[in-house]
Amino acid sequence: MNSIEAVLVALRRVIRATDLHSKHLAKTTGLTAPQILLLQTIRDQGEVTIGEIANEMSLSQATVTTIIDRLEKRGLVYRQRSKTDKRKVHAHLTDEAVETLKSAPIPLQDQFARQYADLQEWEQTMIISSLQRVAEMMNAQHIDASPVLYVGTFDKQANAEEKPIEYPKS
Repeated sequence: MNSIEAVLVALRRVIRATDLHSKHLAKTTGLTAPQILLLQTIRDQGEVTIGEIANEMSLSQATVTTIIDRLEKRGLVYRQRSKTDKRKVHAHLTDEAVETLKSAPIPLQDQFARQYADLQEWEQTMIISSLQRVAEMMNAQHIDASPVLYVGTFDKQANAEEKPIEYPKS
C-alpha cells in the first residue's frame, strides 16, 4: 500500500469508527451523540440556559433548541422559567434522562480525549497540525464544526447552513 492509500484508509477508519459508535449509541440508548452530550451538559452544568448549553457545546442556539425540542418530546428534558429572572429559561433533566445517562456508553470523544491527554505535547501538536492540513487538503477548513464526534446532521437548519465542498478542477 502506498502512502496515499495509507492516509485514505486511516481517514476511512476514523469515519467508520465514528459511524459505528453513533449506531451503537442509537441502538443502546435510542439517542444520538449530540443528544447524549446535551443531556450530559445539562447534568454537569446544573441550572443552565440554552445559550449557556450552546456555548459549552460549541453549537448554535438554534441547533441546541432543536435538540432540546426533540428531547422534550421524548420526556427527557423540561424547560422552566427562572424564578429570579423571568427572561431566562433553564433546561432540566427528567428522572428518565438521569437513568439513561447512567447506562449510556462513553461518548467516543471522551475515550479519545483520555488517550490524547496521555500523549506528549509534541505528539499532540503533530496531530493537530496534520489534521488541520488534511482538512485544508479536503477544502474543509471553512466548514463549521463542533468538537462532537458524530456522523450525520444535527438538524435540517444546521445542514442547510453548511456550504458544499468545492473541489479544484484538474
